[in-house]
Amino acid sequence: MRIFAGMATSASALSAEKLRIDIVAKNVANMNTTRTPEGGPYQRRKVVFSELVEGAARNRFVSLPSRGVGRGVGRGVMASQVVVDDTPPRLVHDPSHPDANAEGFVAMPEINLVNEMVDLITATRAYETNVQVLNASKSMKLRALEIGRG
Repeated sequence: MRIFAGMATSASALSAEKLRIDIVAKNVANMNTTRTPEGGPYQRRKVVFSELVEGAARNRFVSLPSRGVGRGVGRGVMASQVVVDDTPPRLVHDPSHPDANAEGFVAMPEINLVNEMVDLITATRAYETNVQVLNASKSMKLRALEIGRG
């Protein structure tokens, strides 16, 4: 129903930003993890977003990352994938560490806490903004119903 389209757009953004917050928390929690099941140190993760558009030929939502005329109407955002950052690990000299190599260097995750905090603040602000949009939309719809009663 078109009356709830704006709310659905904000709801999709809430879901996407929640995942982004979770991924940032995972990165921060693992910034000192030197051993993973895949082998080697933890590698930073990033969320990739795609636009949700309503398909012109079908009445369902599809992800169309390309730009162009006639590609449908935007209906929100989705987290299309979580990718692993391929930045090489940083080497820290710590011969006493159990994962140190023969020269005494330990491969540590290349995670910058400042960058993670900026990502966290950005995701939190986007989340809060979409909550405000949802509340404003709900308030306007309730006021419209009250006008109809009067």
